[in-house]
Amino acid sequence: MLGALTEQPADKILALMQAFRADPREDKIDLGVGVYKDAKGHTPIMRAVKAAEQQWWQDETTKSYVALAGDPGFTEAMRNLLLGDAVAADTVAAAATPGGTGAVRLAFELARMANPGLRVWVSDPTWPNHVSILKYLGIDTQTYRYFDDATCGVDFDGMMADLAAIRPGDLVLLHGCCHNPTGANLKMAEWQAVIDLLNRTGAVPMIDIAYQGFGDGLDEDAAATRLVAAICPETLIAGSCSKNFGIYRERTGILMAVAQDTGLRAVAQDNLNSLNRLTYSFPPDHGARLVTMVLQDEALRADWQAELEEVRTGMLALRQQLADELRRLSGSDRFGFLAQHRGMFSRLGVSPEIVERLRADHGIYMIGDSRMNIAGLNRETVPILARAIIDAGA
Repeated sequence: MLGALTEQPADKILALMQAFRADPREDKIDLGVGVYKDAKGHTPIMRAVKAAEQQWWQDETTKSYVALAGDPGFTEAMRNLLLGDAVAADTVAAAATPGGTGAVRLAFELARMANPGLRVWVSDPTWPNHVSILKYLGIDTQTYRYFDDATCGVDFDGMMADLAAIRPGDLVLLHGCCHNPTGANLKMAEWQAVIDLLNRTGAVPMIDIAYQGFGDGLDEDAAATRLVAAICPETLIAGSCSKNFGIYRERTGILMAVAQDTGLRAVAQDNLNSLNRLTYSFPPDHGARLVTMVLQDEALRADWQAELEEVRTGMLALRQQLADELRRLSGSDRFGFLAQHRGMFSRLGVSPEIVERLRADHGIYMIGDSRMNIAGLNRETVPILARAIIDAGA
């Protein structure tokens, strides 16, 4: 049996990580891996998370399974964080998942159960794992234009032109904020236009939101997701706690199915429970428990929000510093978009050849399509990167 298996294509991000580790240069810079790092290159445990973990170590009395959909307290806490009062609680079915990736996978499975002829529309570009999962599941995948390499902003006209072909029952995957991998976000008026198109055609939105609090603030980053959920008849939302709680290895995520028809909640919840049972039986609890404790305790939540704000403003400062330095070196404002993008990532819009020169000549590692992790920088490395970008011919 095993002899019939074939090698799988190498994951580009994992391959880049391996190449970075093998590079002997001491001044190399890793802008590839999508993990938040502080100014010392460390991914810290957030203060409130550490405090909650210490408290839970004292309070925990059992390691028995949680419910199939996870602990109800986690569902409530995440529903409030992501959706606020945009929708009523009785319109939301939810299941805890192993990370945001687990939520994405579960969403695709749920949508295919409801529509065996499912088509899923994804932005070009999108997070690579979106496409990989869809391909593995054999789901028909369509793309819509999103990023304009010339302006390094959203190609909204191209996006809307492509989405004009969506049909009833299609699933349209959208990034809730801090668009991965480009950092270029839709404006609220553009979100409204997308919603109007979805409602006219009968297509269903799916929101992947993994960076809430990294862009313009917790509520500001959730505004688009809340608008979609409040106006569209049905919405799927895949949420991740990896980034904004810094609990990457705890694999903590959630899938929500929102239906304005409250009569659909029970059947949606039943199917989410079934999918959890078939996929991994019961979801993990440790990370979800910590998130719940942080969000439900007034002091812990205040400390978490304060530290998250430090992270957010720190990345904004790095963006502005890089844009300013590139303006100084190039004599133009063609890199001004870097200060306008939001979240951990930006796409420079340069060729793979320039990306390779940055790696070979300067030890700067980023994804071949020029996606770079802003959180991989610090105040000392920003001028180094800026000079390298200019020297590489960007």
